[in-house]
Amino acid sequence: MTSPHIDEVTLGVFIALFAVFTFLGFYGAKWRKGDLNKLGEWALAGRRLGFFFVWFLMGADLFTAYTFIAVPSAYLTTGTLYFFAVPYVAWGFAVALLTMPKLYQYAKKRGFVTASDFVKERFGSRTLSILVALTGAVAELPYIALQIVGMEPVLEMLFIGLTGKSPSDIIVELSLLISFIVLAAFTFASGLRGAVLTGVFKDILIWISVIIPVVYIAVTLGGFSSAIHDTASGPITSSMINHALSAAHADKPIPYNYLISSKDLIAAYFSLAIGSAFALYLYPHAINGSMSAEDPKKLKIGTALLPIYGIGLALITLFGLLIYAVPGAISLIYTSKDGALTVPALISYTMPDWFVGIALLGIFIGGLVPASVMAIAVANLFTRNVIGEFKQLSPSSEARVAKWISTLFKFLALGFVFTVPATYAIQLQLLGGIFITQTLPSVFLGLFTNKLEKNSTIAGWAGGIISGLMLVLYANHFKSLSTSLFATPFGLIYAALIALGINLAITLVGTALATAMGWRPKEDQLEKEIETETK
Repeated sequence: MTSPHIDEVTLGVFIALFAVFTFLGFYGAKWRKGDLNKLGEWALAGRRLGFFFVWFLMGADLFTAYTFIAVPSAYLTTGTLYFFAVPYVAWGFAVALLTMPKLYQYAKKRGFVTASDFVKERFGSRTLSILVALTGAVAELPYIALQIVGMEPVLEMLFIGLTGKSPSDIIVELSLLISFIVLAAFTFASGLRGAVLTGVFKDILIWISVIIPVVYIAVTLGGFSSAIHDTASGPITSSMINHALSAAHADKPIPYNYLISSKDLIAAYFSLAIGSAFALYLYPHAINGSMSAEDPKKLKIGTALLPIYGIGLALITLFGLLIYAVPGAISLIYTSKDGALTVPALISYTMPDWFVGIALLGIFIGGLVPASVMAIAVANLFTRNVIGEFKQLSPSSEARVAKWISTLFKFLALGFVFTVPATYAIQLQLLGGIFITQTLPSVFLGLFTNKLEKNSTIAGWAGGIISGLMLVLYANHFKSLSTSLFATPFGLIYAALIALGINLAITLVGTALATAMGWRPKEDQLEKEIETETK
């Protein structure tokens, strides 16, 4: 087996670029100066981001360490089912164009920082506002953990390339701890401004790390059509796969199914894509990024450009196919039994040492930047919609509390991460999606109607959360989590959609009963004010 192209040059490039990343993070405090002792300035960059920075910031939440590690490894070990990530992000941006500009208008008018701020005013319910905030926080924890999981294979690949063996847990944990101390420090100092600048830097490295290897490997294979043709016949008869496995001295092929062969998986594919699309812009970090735009027009333009990232996501996913063309990389996956090394191994065995340093650093900070934005978003929720509901905070105290909560949440996720199996880390995001999807009636539907009764909406949320959790537990036979799909007569369905259906049924029936008993929605004063301004 040939060795990965990792040496002192790789490590030097990695460390040098991490130093640049750190500098940009701290420099954010001086970029477009504002009073960082105010929550709106620290957490939303003063709502002064143009479409270019909105595009990069939101893209930073898509092109993450999770994307680079979990999706290709799941595609490698499970098959085309996990290509659902490509249509899901495209549909998710369509949902964003329908909802985020409207939420932004409400937020700018009233000074809202979170979706829970809007929910409280729309429904007149502190309870529902707190429930939405807590749901967002619970959903974000596994999402941040997912990013950290995506960082671990980078460290493992570096160590394997430099020493020839896998690192100990202590080395990985210490490296992650140092990285998160740096992240926590510049997030505390710079807030979202630091995340924006480091997000631009990270995305430039990521795009380079995607386009160049894909073009190089695909060309040397004779193009994607040749690669797909060679692999479509299956792992036993495929000459390319057999060559790779022979070089790996493997006596049996890696189980892999490229083609969806049953209606069960077809239903799973579409339900995962639809459910994840609904969830994407309900996550607090996506809403936080949208609210940082300068105005609705720039938000719309930045969001409309995001499907470009979907192209990159499709290429990243296909790394799980291209790796069969690289005997050294497939050998490492086979011997280590670690699908999470799919992308780091593919790049390390095909590209020069200096480029490997760039790519590995891009993936590594691809976990740090989203973790920063997510922790900021969670801090906003706790500060404004949990603590703020019980204790009046001054503007400076509000910002100070948010900074400390953001720091605490990062390290909470770091402590949580070591229970996550890397190859199937995507399941954590799907579980979080089940919970966050249950806020859809109060947030998304609440943007377009004031005719949902608050107690019915709360009951619907509870029904959705409980049913979603029970569906997942039942699907896994009340054992450890391995799937978020539930068997139905129509095939395997993502549990989030079933739970959302139960949620909506309870909400709508309850609202109808409340209306029959005399309840009437209050006058939508906020909508009238916005309509008056736009005329």
